[in-house]
Amino acid sequence: MTVLRNISKTSLLKLIPVTFAAFIWVTPASAGDAAAGKVIYDGKGACAICHGATGAGDGVASAAFNPKLASFVIPAFRLDTDGDGNSGTDTDLSNAIINGAAKYGGNAGMPGRADFSDTEVNDLIAYIRSLQK
Repeated sequence: MTVLRNISKTSLLKLIPVTFAAFIWVTPASAGDAAAGKVIYDGKGACAICHGATGAGDGVASAAFNPKLASFVIPAFRLDTDGDGNSGTDTDLSNAIINGAAKYGGNAGMPGRADFSDTEVNDLIAYIRSLQK
């Protein structure tokens, strides 16, 4: 409390925009590029093979899975990979992408992609979010 008493109101007002800007910059939801994510989804990630071209969980390989694969069209991701009580956050999606869904009680057919860079994961999440209706 003593420290705050010694800081002028002008100094505090100068810090607020910087703090707010830093918060926005590191927020994963704003970090991804959906167009780049689509390229990964359709190509390197091979996500469309199982999750389908539109993300509905109806790809050509989807029939082989039980339980049924996640549909990205419906924003109802059930995995809470970080145990924070909120399922389907960007962190949850990131963890499932990097480590595989089975690690968190999801489908064992979802392989982990530790070979993806942070940028690729964020782009892929942005694309998955863009599929939601």
